Amino acid sequence: MLSLTESAFAQAQQPPKSKAAAPIAPATKKSPAAPAAKSATSAAPATTPPTKPATTQPPQPTSQSSAEPASADAPPAQTAQPASPSAPAKAPPTLEETRLTLSKWIETQQIISKERNDWQQGKEILQGRIELVGKEVSQLGERIAQSEAAVVESHKKRDDLAAQNEQLKEVGAQLAGAVTEMESQVRKLSKLAPEGVLTRLTPLLQRIPTDPEKTRISTAERFQNVLGILNELNKANSEITIAYEIRQLSDGSSSEVQVIYVGLAQAYFLSPRGEAGIGKPSENGWQWRAANDQAGAILTALEIIQGKHPPAFVALPITIQ
Repeated sequence: MLSLTESAFAQAQQPPKSKAAAPIAPATKKSPAAPAAKSATSAAPATTPPTKPATTQPPQPTSQSSAEPASADAPPAQTAQPASPSAPAKAPPTLEETRLTLSKWIETQQIISKERNDWQQGKEILQGRIELVGKEVSQLGERIAQSEAAVVESHKKRDDLAAQNEQLKEVGAQLAGAVTEMESQVRKLSKLAPEGVLTRLTPLLQRIPTDPEKTRISTAERFQNVLGILNELNKANSEITIAYEIRQLSDGSSSEVQVIYVGLAQAYFLSPRGEAGIGKPSENGWQWRAANDQAGAILTALEIIQGKHPPAFVALPITIQ
């Protein structure tokens, strides 16, 4: 019990530990009996009744323990080492130091709060940018898909247009051959036109290309020109017209005569001296022959057309081939 009391008193006398390390006493060689005494001391509290706690006795002046040694040959028990001197106690901070520390702490908290707010705002901005970029990426993906679909569709249309172009080229070649044949036939038909009609057809006939393979006139313009010539010929073929022309008479002299054209099939003329003739178209132009025996009938027809004679049936010779 005395050893336990001394140990508790020694612990009570030690000052509280501080950050400054106390000097460590050099370790001394302990005798074999020391562990036994230590174990006995540590085991003693287990035998103490829990209802009556041990009281600390005042320190005794003696430094040796009253416990007898375990044997006569054992070395004497070591005396208790004096407590190491501790660092001097730090003075409490002054009011100015406390205020300065508190202001620094408040400033630090404000900086932390500002950084946290800035970080939160930056995070929201970055998240907004990420969402915006994500939307743009999705939109670009959709546009790329639409562009790819449009490219596929354009390729398909290009192939279709290329096929149509080939067909149009074939049709154009056929039409060019057809209009060339029509132009050749129109040239032949123009020889059947009277002089007055031929005068109107001359500008259109001059537009027919001499070399269809090297002409710069489009096929459409050539067709339009052919249609214009045919319209003039069809108009002349459906009318009975009177023209004044110079014709050679049977005696070899030339005289101005009145000519009645019955379309493009037959013609009759009468000179001021009463000489008459009949004409018909051919590949080399109009062919004329004398027909003085028909002078009276031709004169009657002229007067009816000019309104000088009442309408009547007039028998005139006609040749149909």
